Amino acid sequence: MSEPIPTTCMRCAVGCGHLQHGADRGYGLAGISGDPAYPVSQGLACGRGLRETTEPDGEWLTRPLIRKDGELMSTSWDTALGVVTDRLAEVRARDPDRIAVLGSGQQTNEAAYLLGKLARGAIGTRHYDANTTLCMASAVTAYYDAFGSDAPPPTYDDVPHADVHLLWGANPAVAHPVLFRWLRNSEGRLIVVDPVESESADHADAHVAPEPGTDLALARAVLAHLVETGRIDRTFIDEYTEGFDGLTTDLPDPREAAASAGVPPEDCETLAAAFEERTLVYWGMGVNQSTQGTQMAGALIDLCLASGNMGEGAGPFSLTGQANSMGTRVCSSKGTWPGHREFTDPEGRERVAETWGIPEKRLPADAGPGPVGIGEAMADGDVEVCYTVATNPVAGLPDATSAREAFSDTFLIAQDAFETETTGLADVILPAATWGESAGTTTNMERTVSRVRAATDLPSGVRSDLDIIGAIGREIAPQAFNRPPLDSENVFDELRELTRGTPADLSGISYDRLDAELAIRWPAPDATSAGGYRYRTDDGWAFETPSGRARFSTGTRGKVPEPTDEEYPLTLTTARKADEYNTGVRTRNGSLEPPTARLHPDTLSDAEGRVRDGRLLVRSRRGSITARVEADDRIPEGMVWLPIHHPEVNELTLPETDPRSDEPNYKQCAVDLLAPSEPVDRPVAVGDD
Repeated sequence: MSEPIPTTCMRCAVGCGHLQHGADRGYGLAGISGDPAYPVSQGLACGRGLRETTEPDGEWLTRPLIRKDGELMSTSWDTALGVVTDRLAEVRARDPDRIAVLGSGQQTNEAAYLLGKLARGAIGTRHYDANTTLCMASAVTAYYDAFGSDAPPPTYDDVPHADVHLLWGANPAVAHPVLFRWLRNSEGRLIVVDPVESESADHADAHVAPEPGTDLALARAVLAHLVETGRIDRTFIDEYTEGFDGLTTDLPDPREAAASAGVPPEDCETLAAAFEERTLVYWGMGVNQSTQGTQMAGALIDLCLASGNMGEGAGPFSLTGQANSMGTRVCSSKGTWPGHREFTDPEGRERVAETWGIPEKRLPADAGPGPVGIGEAMADGDVEVCYTVATNPVAGLPDATSAREAFSDTFLIAQDAFETETTGLADVILPAATWGESAGTTTNMERTVSRVRAATDLPSGVRSDLDIIGAIGREIAPQAFNRPPLDSENVFDELRELTRGTPADLSGISYDRLDAELAIRWPAPDATSAGGYRYRTDDGWAFETPSGRARFSTGTRGKVPEPTDEEYPLTLTTARKADEYNTGVRTRNGSLEPPTARLHPDTLSDAEGRVRDGRLLVRSRRGSITARVEADDRIPEGMVWLPIHHPEVNELTLPETDPRSDEPNYKQCAVDLLAPSEPVDRPVAVGDD
């Protein structure tokens, strides 16, 4: 076996260190294990990250393909790239906003940066997203609202110091196993807030189960209870925050608000009591993926601020999903320019344009819509060409049937390592390198940057993301892109210099320093510094707001976007499974069986007469799918639980988004259960003519 090559796992955002061995013959990886020398994970690694890195189940793409007469045919790289660049250049000359670009949290920092440079600089389109709008945008918006800057204040160093770990709308036992092990191994108590009795709740000291869609009512009930019982930190509030008194005038009666969430007073007290101790508040997609995601994330931050839960072992800590979602927030030029430069700031725009060697007027004036809005623009005929990189929007967007129709009507360029629903519709397919084959850096959920290294050569028909993006950029804007093959270190050096002096300063991080120290947290403005707990100073606290104070939010509970009714009496929620990944591309094992719907036994009993061979038809106002059914008393009555990973599930979900963050409302919509044999026409959506 070859010598081990250190790298960072790209499965989730914990950012574990791996040691990988390249195959002695041919291509691929022969083995992989946790890296004991890596300071973040210290040898820990989850089985899924190891398995999906060495033996992914997806169907590999091994050569460029181009669609001719409706069929995908093999072609050369020169031909494929020529078709792509000719089409992009032709459309850009007419209107750059008629081009859409969709990236991924699976890319390295360097590839994400280069894709943003291509989309925003070379093309100049506002129709661009780096995928974080689908998972982290609500948390990002709440952080900016409260602190004037993105990213959680705490780090992994705070985990062992917490007296309480409060998980709200997150299931790290499934999504982030190594992080969950740290929580369990700490001395802190574990409290889980989730309508479902999740795998994380199995290990909790207390489980609070609000009714679906009532999280904000419960969070405000807890804050009102803290205020009513005099358990707020008035000194911290007065010295370091603003807006608290205005918030308290609109707080509900705690007992009524808790009751509206289906939570008894004693559970509200359990949550309030947690904030008398050092509490880390973690949240995930159960909070973010909602039309009230920003308000709910803000309400969790409010609880930390009001109780003075900031500092060692305490504070708000959003759990990032995809491996490099944090990195794309820093470097991809989606909502901000690299380093979190404000998108509309004239100085920042001038600096970006100068670095990229393009006229400033080519940069789009605003950050544009999220993926749902981009899909709507495609459906309306406002986008002619879409270029996707390491993402599967045809299956991953809500109301997937409508998304599929929109992508089918667009000239689609898909860059991926595996066959997906999106590559199945593509006009051009560009086969790209994946984990173990790519070089660069990544950034985990606590802002730590580390190296990603290749341990195997690429097959002759496959290229790295950097080289593919660079080749396209070179043809469209030759002054801005070097000719491939590209050196990832050179790309990182350009990126880190562009972040100098920004809130997310990477300028003190270099490949040489990473080789020596292995992992460095931003901000790192010089070669010896590294980030710690954010906003803390020798004298107290200084936040990146105009006043220097943290700001309380003002959100109050609103209605769910699609309430149940007589025709659709059940609530659908979607969540992760332990052994699946995103839209399941790496974990399907060559087959696509129906997804399994988990139902409370009483809910399943009500539908018993409609079950056929252990299956039911799940129907929403947007579509219907056949699912295997499983009785599970961990699911509340009236709920249908389906995994996010199956490509059919999003045919049911709702395309409504948070009005502030643009993040979709994946976690709640109204459904019904029918017999699979019953003929079902596509339902008419509410509001359709």
